[in-house]
Amino acid sequence: QVQLVESGGGLVQPGGSLRLSCAASGSIFSINVMAWYRQAPGKQRELVATVTSRGRTNYADSVKGRFTISQVNAKNTVYLQMNSLKPEDTAGYYCNAERVTTTRGEYEHAVWGQGTQVTVSA
Repeated sequence: QVQLVESGGGLVQPGGSLRLSCAASGSIFSINVMAWYRQAPGKQRELVATVTSRGRTNYADSVKGRFTISQVNAKNTVYLQMNSLKPEDTAGYYCNAERVTTTRGEYEHAVWGQGTQVTVSA
């Protein structure tokens, strides 16, 4: 069974930085796309950033220029460096792995982590 574990959330002042990590574990053969989503209270979950296995990245307009997604394929780990944080970035941040193939030949369309809270407040 593939699992995702996030870490790195916390409380930060506006203008500050945080780095989120997401480690995938299990009998993983390949992951096509890894992504970060976020969900604020009373709002729908929204896509923050994605990175493909070939390193192609994509960002929500609201975080472009401030957030950077990166990955270490050999470790099945993805990071989200968040700079110039704003109060509106406050949310639960969730790691997602899409189109996961295990070494046993099993396929999972999407796997989610439990989430890590990011709070931006003075």
